[in-house]
Amino acid sequence: MYLPPQFQSKDRAHALALMRAHPFASLISNDDEGFPFVTPMPLHVDERGDGELALLGHCARPNPHWRYLCSRPEALVTFQGPHAYMSPAVYPDLTRVPTWNYLAVHCRVQARLIDGAQDKDALLKALIGDHESAYAAQWRALGEEFAHKMLAGIVAFELRVLGLQCKLKLNQHRKEAHAAMHARYSEGTPDERALAAWMQRLGMADNPREE
Repeated sequence: MYLPPQFQSKDRAHALALMRAHPFASLISNDDEGFPFVTPMPLHVDERGDGELALLGHCARPNPHWRYLCSRPEALVTFQGPHAYMSPAVYPDLTRVPTWNYLAVHCRVQARLIDGAQDKDALLKALIGDHESAYAAQWRALGEEFAHKMLAGIVAFELRVLGLQCKLKLNQHRKEAHAAMHARYSEGTPDERALAAWMQRLGMADNPREE
């Protein structure tokens, strides 16, 4: 993606925080005609001890995306964080235009299919743990026959991260607007409040709101 230096974050912790807070990602590959094919899906972020990063997910077996991953294992995963409009009224002068602030992470990945009921079950439990850990007991109680039927209906995969870009577009280069921007976002929508929290995290809020 277009990544001006002032918006690029090389802090891996920022990317991981965004990916975990906004796990509903887009997996993008090329289909057999060379046209981009997109599947939205939740992904589990697997940070390993050797520094390697992988994303774990699955799609329905009728979805052809997994076949494209077999033919062309390298793909793109995008995570969209909070985003919001910003009025030029935050600037002290009038010669300004509106903008849109947003946070995003893009990952270049290499796919590997995960076979075997036990491995697929472990992947599902990782996703369950992310979103509703209490459901794990209900999943186990559904019975082996039902579980195997459900597992047969999906294709699971590991997406090993080969490269990562993290973009935090928060008008870092316009310091004269930071205080007003933070004040506006702090009283706005959930996305706007999330951007205000990131401004504070990055040390951009001159007058952070008292918590």
